[in-house]
Amino acid sequence: MLDAKSGTGVSLADARCPAHAPADHPKIAPAKVGILLANLGTPDNYDYWSMRRYLNEFLSDRRVIDYSPWIWQPLLQLIILTKRPFSSGANYKSIWNHDKGESPLMTITKDQTAKIKDRMAARYGSDVMVDFCMRYGNPSTESKVRAMIEAGCQKILFFPLYPQYAGATSATANDQFFRALMKEKWQPPVRIVPPYFDDPVYIDALAQSVERAYDRMEDKPDILVTSYHGVPKRYLMEGDPYHCQCQKTTRLLKERLGWEDERITTTFQSRFGPEEWLQPYTVEEVARLAEQGKRKIAVIAPAFSADCIETLEEINEEIRESFEHAGGEQFTYIPCLNDDDAHVAALSGVIERNLKGWLD
Repeated sequence: MLDAKSGTGVSLADARCPAHAPADHPKIAPAKVGILLANLGTPDNYDYWSMRRYLNEFLSDRRVIDYSPWIWQPLLQLIILTKRPFSSGANYKSIWNHDKGESPLMTITKDQTAKIKDRMAARYGSDVMVDFCMRYGNPSTESKVRAMIEAGCQKILFFPLYPQYAGATSATANDQFFRALMKEKWQPPVRIVPPYFDDPVYIDALAQSVERAYDRMEDKPDILVTSYHGVPKRYLMEGDPYHCQCQKTTRLLKERLGWEDERITTTFQSRFGPEEWLQPYTVEEVARLAEQGKRKIAVIAPAFSADCIETLEEINEEIRESFEHAGGEQFTYIPCLNDDDAHVAALSGVIERNLKGWLD
């Protein structure tokens, strides 16, 4: 059997009855280890109903919005999902990969998966199966867990593609993975890849991307802004380690580049709702920098493993506009690591370390 939807080319032609089993015993595929990459997700299209389905799933997640459903759901269903699909759809349309009919996040995640699959095949041969899923939208986590088990994966390594851990990203991806496992008659042993925010190879890949970008510029930026996706400040006070891990990533990047403190700063973007979020807010901080005379800046987004709506539209359009409106003159967005070879090598190294004891 081929998984035509995913394009993984998984075949069950070699499935056999176990030795000494009766002839009518269900056939079992040869044992292998599954490596399941997970990213946030993407709408199937940018039309109203595609956006509404996606936003409903995303904004109904209690890890993302933890207000009481009795208060939040009427507001979401009657007001937010009536209007927001139009504005969000317009934003997605502005960055959409029209040639492939999908969002950039989907295109990039497919490319990352293909490269990691090649590296794992070269390292482990047919003992592994590599695929990806999305927390929200398609392909769903449940469908990919089912496909892996059907293909003979008797162990699964689950890899949320978030360098820094946050309850609203890593934890909800893990939740969905465990929910998928709850539906399986025969649950395989599993491992969860921990955050890799301080991994030296990941930090080096980030630094290389900064160095390449700076080398291409005749006028170097006055400061590098590392913009991370924000979360409510309350989450930090409740024990979420995200803020601390973001700060450490910035510090390690600065040390790897050999820079002084004043050449780099940490900010947080994508604020939503009335409560205080982690600060400083990127959209306000870039304006403040421009007003203070820093007219040339570069922005990088170390919390995202792939470019998406928050980087291609929010940073490169909304945040750029805030900087230029305040008097900024040169705004450079440094793309996410995406399927860069150094990034793929870093992710593959993380995977190989976490496979030890299963595959060596």
